[in-house]
Parts: sequence; C-alpha cells; structure tokens
Amino acid sequence: MDNHSWFLRLYSFIAVVILAIYGRAAPSKEQLHNIIIIYQENHSFDNLFGTMEKVDGIANAKHALLQEDKQGLPYKTLPPIYDPVNKTIDKRFSRPLPNGPFLLNDFLTINSPIPDPIHSFYRNQLQINGGKCNRFVAWSNTGGLPMGYYQSQSLPLYAYAKQYTVLDHFFQAAFGGSFLNHIWLVAAQTPYWGEAPEELKSKLEFDNQGKWIGIKKEGPLTPDGYVVGTVQSVYQPHSSTQKESHLLPPLTIPTIGDRLSEAGISWAWYAGGWNDALQGRADPSFQFHHQPFVYFKNFGGSTEAKKKFLKDETDFFLDIKKGSLPQVCFVKPLGRYNEHPGYSTIEAGEKHAIELIEALKNSPYWNNLLIILTYDEFGGFWDHVPPPKNDRWGPGPRIPALLISPFCEGGKVNSKYYDTTSILKLIEWRFNLSPLSSRDKSARNLFEALIE
Repeated sequence: MDNHSWFLRLYSFIAVVILAIYGRAAPSKEQLHNIIIIYQENHSFDNLFGTMEKVDGIANAKHALLQEDKQGLPYKTLPPIYDPVNKTIDKRFSRPLPNGPFLLNDFLTINSPIPDPIHSFYRNQLQINGGKCNRFVAWSNTGGLPMGYYQSQSLPLYAYAKQYTVLDHFFQAAFGGSFLNHIWLVAAQTPYWGEAPEELKSKLEFDNQGKWIGIKKEGPLTPDGYVVGTVQSVYQPHSSTQKESHLLPPLTIPTIGDRLSEAGISWAWYAGGWNDALQGRADPSFQFHHQPFVYFKNFGGSTEAKKKFLKDETDFFLDIKKGSLPQVCFVKPLGRYNEHPGYSTIEAGEKHAIELIEALKNSPYWNNLLIILTYDEFGGFWDHVPPPKNDRWGPGPRIPALLISPFCEGGKVNSKYYDTTSILKLIEWRFNLSPLSSRDKSARNLFEALIE
C-alpha cells in the first residue's frame, strides 16, 4: 500500500469517528454508490466564481491583475472587445476598460451571448506565461474579453455552490481546448497520430537562444504528432464537411469505460442531441468533438459497446425514473445548454444543469450519490492562479468544480489541489480499477474532499 492510500484510509477512519461524535454521517466507500459527472464548457474559475465568498478569487489576484502585450509592455487600457465571428467591435462594451478584471454584469445579462475567446493548446501556455498569468489578452482573439468575469452571486448555480462544496484549486487536465480535455477525462493521456498529414501539424517560433516564444502556424497536432486540438473521429457521428484524410484513426489506448466494463460496473455517457446526430440530423449546436468515446475503436462503428454505453441525454432522465441508472454516469449537455460562449449562455447552461441535479435530488439515488459538476476547460478566460507544473500536457488553468451530494451538505470551500484526472482517481479507487496513466495514478482522490 502506498503512503497516499494509507493516509486516505486513516483519514477516512478519523473522519468517521469525528463526524459520528457531532451527529453527522461520513460516507464509506460502499455508500458512494453512484458517481455522476456533469461536464460543462469553457469558463475559468475566476470568470464564474471569482467573487464568491471565502474562495481564492479575484480579491487575491494582485500579482496578476495587469495584462501585458507580447513584447512585455502593460496595456494602458484593455483592447476593445472583439467578436471574431462577425469581425466587429462589440459595441455593448461602450467605454475603455482599465487594464485588469472587469465585471461583465455591468454590460450584459447572464442570458446574453458573448464572443468565444480562442482557447488552444499552445496559446494557453503563452497566456499563462510561466505562471505570471499576464498574457491572456495578448494571445486572445477577442481583445480584452478574457479579463471579464461574472458576479458569482448572479449565477443560477451559486445557490448550489453555497450549499455544497466548491473546489477552488481544481485545474483542467491539459492545456488548451475541449477535444484534448475530453480525451483526458476518459483516458488520462494525449493521443498520438503517427501518420497524420503534415498540414495538421503546428509550427512553433523560437528565439536565438532556442527559447519558445510564439506560433508560426497553429494546427491541431504538435510538430511530433500528438493530437492537442480539434479533430473529428473517423467513426460516426462526425461532420460531413470533414476531409477524410483529416479524420482521426481509431484510438486503442484504454479508457475508463474499458476499465469499468472489465470490472462489471455499470456506466454510460449521456449526450444531449446524440440520437439525432447518429441519424445524420445533428442539432446545429451539437459538438462532435465533445464525444470522446467515439474516437476509440472499442466504441466506434457499429460495436455493441457503442450501442450499450453511449446514450442520449433523454435516456438519463428515463433511467432515473426507471431505477436503472448506471453507477457511473457522464452527462454532456447539448451545445446550447453547456455554457459555451458563442452558442450558449450562462443562464441557459446553468438552468439546464440544475434540471439534471434536481432530477437526481428527487430520486431514490440521492442518498448514496455524488455529483461532480465541472467544466472541460477555461474557454480562453483569465485566471490568476498559475497551474502546478506536472508534464508536457498540463495541467491547464483553474476551472469551476462543485461537489453536490448529501455527503457534503453545509457549504464548504476545499482548497486542495485537484485536476480532471482526480475524477478518474475517485472512480478507480471506488471500484478497484487500475489507473490509465501516471497522471491519474498520482492524482489526488476526490473522495478526500468529502471527508474533510
């Protein structure tokens, strides 16, 4: 038994004794019967929960308030907010903005769409700038928008954050965007494409001393063939506009789905709009690259595993009613309900998440479940806390994460370091599964946040 496992068992025992004295029940391993992951989109922690009480929020960000340009000079004022889709200045932001964080609620409502800041693998690392977190604007395509944040108390999910547990040092597993972080959610590693077309590979810029300073050409692959940006699977569903040579060949690395199936543990990935996408009539906001299991050979094509484990979000509600909910559930809302800037709004996305939460709270499953509500990645928005250094792939910036369960009622802020692979660590620990990579093997177990 490693030291971390020994500590966790000892800590669990102590927590049970202490909580029993005060009349509260701490969960045992077996009591945690269902684990539900609701996977939202594209917001940093400071962007959503930076003004919440008792968190490591914007009030603590003095070291990283001023943004600087690519040459290292501070902006006098933030650049105008720019909409890269319509190629226009966003006139809702009518006055020059001081260099620093600014309140989005002063200019729009939580039901207002906003431009979608670029959020890619290499740019993200340049934005973090060695931990200074001061070039989020310089490497964005939306002007000063990355510095915008919402009043936390205006969010529909704020009430749940106050009632349950907020993790204010939870980081996305990998730098960059949605595709890579969805793959990390289920496989804890970055896929490799050995025979990828050269035109898909990035080209980087270095100074005379060999230091990486920029991007000559940004593609979805690293120069040595790892897939870090958006590509689509060779398997359906995928967009009909994709060039066949640009479709990612089947992945064969193991996933958490494989581990659960081998152990006989029930599970499912529920996606909004899935049935329509399979039938070739995908909703305009359905995102093919948000469906990670489709990239893997074991769940591709017409396999039985695809039919059994990859379901529509409507089945999630039906399975709750029928009493057939799997022990591990991943829920991926349709684009218009996932909070992604550009095609969703905060209000629509969070109200939909609340529908999912309340369906579980009003079911017989509630007494023995844990809901993990988190986001795939930062969405191009600034966060003042530098990610801890681990490996080539990440982790990336802080993202919001809530634990919602009868085991964590009372409202707490947990400031221990976790990242997306901590979700895998919890599942693997709970069901006695082997880790998928060194990252989830060494990750902090989310169970600790339930007993602290």
